[in-house]
Amino acid sequence: MSPLSSNDLHRIFEKLDQNGDGLVSLDELNSFLERINLQSSPEELESLMVGKTSLDLIDFLFFYDAIIKQSIVEEAESLEGDLVKAFKVYDLNGDGYISCEELQSVLKRLGLWDEHGGKDSLIKKTPSCPPSAVLPSHSSSASSFPE
Repeated sequence: MSPLSSNDLHRIFEKLDQNGDGLVSLDELNSFLERINLQSSPEELESLMVGKTSLDLIDFLFFYDAIIKQSIVEEAESLEGDLVKAFKVYDLNGDGYISCEELQSVLKRLGLWDEHGGKDSLIKKTPSCPPSAVLPSHSSSASSFPE
C-alpha cells in the first residue's frame, strides 16, 4: 500500500462522510469497507479508531497513518519470515550457519553445482572449501571466508 497525499485523504474523507456532518462514523467506514470487499468486524474498527465512534479529519489522518504503519510492519515481518525460511534451506544441520559443505550439497540438489566446474564458480573462490568457512545466520560486515 503506497501512502496517499493529504489532498487525496481529504477527498476520501469527504466521500466517506455521507451525511456531511464533518465526521466519518463507524457505520460510514464499515459501509465503505464492505463496498470494496474488505471484511472487518466492528470490534476491529473500534480498536483501530481508538474506541471512538466517529472520526474528524485529523483523527481520520491519524487512522490512515496507523493503518499504513501496521501494513509496513506486517510486510517487514513477512519478508523476514521468508528470509528465515530461505536460510533454513541451506542450513541443513540447523546450527545457524551455512557451511561450504551445506551450500555445495544444496546447490547439487538444485542442479547448480558442477563437480568439475565448481572450482571455477563464484561459490568456490578458494582452492578448497575449509570446514571453518561458514556463513552466519546474522548479518555481519566481516566475512568468515578466507581471503
